[in-house]
This record gives sequence, structure tokens and C-alpha cells, in this order.
Amino acid sequence: MLRYICLILAMALPAAAQERLTGDAFDAFTRGQTFYYGYDAEPYGAEEYLEDRRVRWSFLDGQCKEGYWYDTPERLICFVYEDRPDSPQCWAFFNESGKLRATFENGAQAAPLYQIERTEEPMLCLGPQIGV
Repeated sequence: MLRYICLILAMALPAAAQERLTGDAFDAFTRGQTFYYGYDAEPYGAEEYLEDRRVRWSFLDGQCKEGYWYDTPERLICFVYEDRPDSPQCWAFFNESGKLRATFENGAQAAPLYQIERTEEPMLCLGPQIGV
């Protein structure tokens, strides 16, 4: 029985011991790329990571938000977007076998986001709504 319990604990350790990405590691992994994220097997959104820690986000509806990110001493990556400049959204990012996993850290319990795709192609962003 003790051997069985030790085996279970040993299998759980790598996931529990996994460290959050630093800002430099996150920048090196994402810069110049577009990542598509999903949760619960459903598409969620995409983020294009640009130079100087700038980003472009979309909920995959063709509408894009410009923003930037910064890192914190707690190894959180916080995003600030043009439509909510006073409300940073902070996430913990993990590199899991070459793919990103992100957990929202602003207090609300949310399902983690998982990288579905990574490409060098920019996102499709439609122009501003014009007309009636």
C-alpha cells in the first residue's frame, strides 16, 4: 500500500512543482507569434505577441484589441488593453512540453486556457465599424 501511495505522489510532483514562466522566458517564447487558445475543448481567443511587449487580442470574432503586457515579481503576466486601461488581467503561464497553459490570477476561478495553435501568421482583424 505504501509503495502505491508513493507512486501516486511521484506522478503528481512534476505538475505541482512546475514553475511559472518569467517575463523574459514568456517574451522569448511568444514574440513574433500568434497563439490560439481554448478551454474545455472549445476555442476561446487568439493573441498576437509583437515587439516591445505589445499584443493584439481577439475573441475570434474579427474584432481586435491593442494592448501591452508586463511581468510581476510573482511571475504573473499582466495584460492591459485599450478598452480597459485601468483593469490589468493577470495570468500565470506555464510551458508544458512546448505548449502554453495559462491560469487566470485576478481572483475569479476560471478554467485554464491551453494553447491550441501557434503560428507566425498575423490574426485577422476587421476594420472599425463604419456606417449606420
